[in-house]
Amino acid sequence: MAAMVRLLNETDAIVETSYERKNKAEIERLQEFSAAVRVQAWFRGARVRVYMKHINNCATEIQRKWRGFMGRNFFRLYVKNCVLVMKLNYFNSQATKVQKMWRGYYVRKYVFNYYSRKRYLEALVIKNDIIRNELEEYSEQQEQNRRRQNEAKEKLTQERLARKYHYLISTHVIPGVFNSPYQPYPSEMEYALASVKPLIHKKKPSTDNPYDPAWKSYGHELPKPQQLPPLHGKPQGPFREPEDVQKQRYKGFQPSLRVATSFTALEDAREKMKAEEWVTRLNDDTFLPFTRRSYQYDPLLHTKSNFGHPPYGTKYFREEFIDKHITHLVTPFETYYMPFKTVVPPIPVFEKLNDTYSQGQV
Repeated sequence: MAAMVRLLNETDAIVETSYERKNKAEIERLQEFSAAVRVQAWFRGARVRVYMKHINNCATEIQRKWRGFMGRNFFRLYVKNCVLVMKLNYFNSQATKVQKMWRGYYVRKYVFNYYSRKRYLEALVIKNDIIRNELEEYSEQQEQNRRRQNEAKEKLTQERLARKYHYLISTHVIPGVFNSPYQPYPSEMEYALASVKPLIHKKKPSTDNPYDPAWKSYGHELPKPQQLPPLHGKPQGPFREPEDVQKQRYKGFQPSLRVATSFTALEDAREKMKAEEWVTRLNDDTFLPFTRRSYQYDPLLHTKSNFGHPPYGTKYFREEFIDKHITHLVTPFETYYMPFKTVVPPIPVFEKLNDTYSQGQV
């Protein structure tokens, strides 16, 4: 019984000792396991490195053999081509030398013969003298022709002047301006006036159109002339040139700002600007995660589902608040929209600029 009591008293110590030995054995087992793993890793790594080194050496040897074989073949082919090029250059140089010698001999003997060249130059000198004489004769002939033409023109001019100033001829009573009493004999112009007939200006038949576009009273049944009748000279006085008068008379219609501008130009411009803005418009809505979205999910444009495609093209990304536009207050309880207008009253000074004041212009 005492032994039993003693064993019971030593049970805790035995359990503690057994647990300590077990923990120590577990720690040693883990150390031994890690050491064994490290030894195995080192051994396997060394074996793999040795094997990889062997494989690399084998591959290097194969590549060295193959590249040496290809290099020797390429070198043989390169040497063969170089020898062929050297032979071709040598043969070409020898052929060129033979051709040079033969052509030099042939040219010296048959082409550049000294005596034949001398005869050719002597004949060329004689031919040049003949051509120079012919050219001088031709130039003298042309000069004579030009002189005769100038004399004929001068004669016609003198004859026309004599006919034009025929009224200055002398009479039996009064001597003319070309017959001075202080000279022993009259001038050559006096004899020329006496030898020609006076110049008579014939009146051309009148082909002027009586229609004047500056007057509305003639009506529109008469044809419109293509151009104004020619003026013989600029009339005396502060008048403009005929071309300026023609441009002023047939100037195009110049409408005022009130007529040229459409009454709805502002609305049309706004509609056009709105259409262009809608094409390049972006979505201003802030992106929200799916977990925080409180509205219904809108499917994409090309998404197929039982609900169909979204109304793309009828629903805009950016909303327009019509009620925030500028309005005009009629009564305290009624309002209506009043858009701006660009029509302004015309300026009289600008409308009268470069305008004609004849009755033919509207």
